[in-house]
Amino acid sequence: MKNKFVPIEIIESRIFVIRNLKIMIDRDLAELYGVETKALNQAVKRNSDRFPKDFMFKLNDKETKELVTNCDRFKILERSSSSPYAFTEQGVAMLSSVLNSKQAVAINVQIMRTFVKLRELALTNNEISKRLDELEHSFISYSRENNQNIDEIYQHLKYLIEIHQNPKIGFKIDD
Repeated sequence: MKNKFVPIEIIESRIFVIRNLKIMIDRDLAELYGVETKALNQAVKRNSDRFPKDFMFKLNDKETKELVTNCDRFKILERSSSSPYAFTEQGVAMLSSVLNSKQAVAINVQIMRTFVKLRELALTNNEISKRLDELEHSFISYSRENNQNIDEIYQHLKYLIEIHQNPKIGFKIDD
């Protein structure tokens, strides 16, 4: 991508969740940074001490297959002999120190902002989920109270109906 500004939606669409981690694939990062995937991976290998396992990892066959199945732009990986690398947020941040081009730095800033936005959205979703749970609990509690009140009203009405029943007309036999 020649343009230094990439819409946040494009970056968001290239962030995946694998192994319960938000990651970006080496091919997507290379495209965004304006370098070849091979060049990106070589730069990472030259600086491997900067990329521990929690910064990047290689996808296994199952993960690669799932990625190809869910995303058409990775169809080329079906015929590839090696699996792609996945970079976590920290790994993406570290890439900017390995790739020193102006475009890499500019894109990296945008990617970091996108990760932050996604983290904020996740926190907001957790807060909303928690509030919904609280409301559901309140509703259930309120519903139980209402059911008890309705039962009491029903019992009182039934009692009042029985007490105020008009005597039946007709011949009555005493036992």
